[in-house]
Amino acid sequence: MKWFQAGLVLVAMSIPGLAQDSQKKPGSSTPSPAGSAPSSQASSPSPTGTQAASVSAGVDNARYIIGSDDTLQITVWKEPSLSGAIPVRPDGMISLVLVGDLPAAGRTPMQLADDITVRLRKYIQDPNVSVLVMGVNSQKIFLVGEVGHVGPVMMTPGMTPLQAIAAAGGLSPYANSKKIYILRGDAAKQQRIPFNYKQALKGENQIELRPGDTIVVP
Repeated sequence: MKWFQAGLVLVAMSIPGLAQDSQKKPGSSTPSPAGSAPSSQASSPSPTGTQAASVSAGVDNARYIIGSDDTLQITVWKEPSLSGAIPVRPDGMISLVLVGDLPAAGRTPMQLADDITVRLRKYIQDPNVSVLVMGVNSQKIFLVGEVGHVGPVMMTPGMTPLQAIAAAGGLSPYANSKKIYILRGDAAKQQRIPFNYKQALKGENQIELRPGDTIVVP
């Protein structure tokens, strides 16, 4: 009788353990501690040409106008052989595998990405193309005359003549600051815009430069 009672005790002690084991599912993982976010294995889709932003050169893909000598990063998602850094030639054209030559100058990066997408549809199903401006080399203004360094100066967004002159090393001791002017446009239709250096120092006579402008300092 004693052995029968001892057996009943052992069975009763084992029941809670069996109940706990029955609640555990095979292959179940240990739950993450509170506050920790599960890691995601899904990769984000590559941005399309209309979504990509040109972070490297700090330009607006929707507004920036590509010019000769700029450097573009063209990426075709999952097609590394079609992707890479592409220079814009002096004639404003670029060359791509499969696509061949196509115009880039005068377009925004988004417009160019859309054009490349259309052309690649002949060879690739649903191509995903992004165009980023990696090097802004077409946006230049020129300084001649009595400045520290005569020649081209890389233009930054919103650059003024005062900033351009500073980038060129400032005025020389012989400069006539009251007769500085800006030449704008091609030779056939050139505009002459007066610029008063001393007024600009006071925050007046502010002029926003355009690519190709020439600042003349007599």
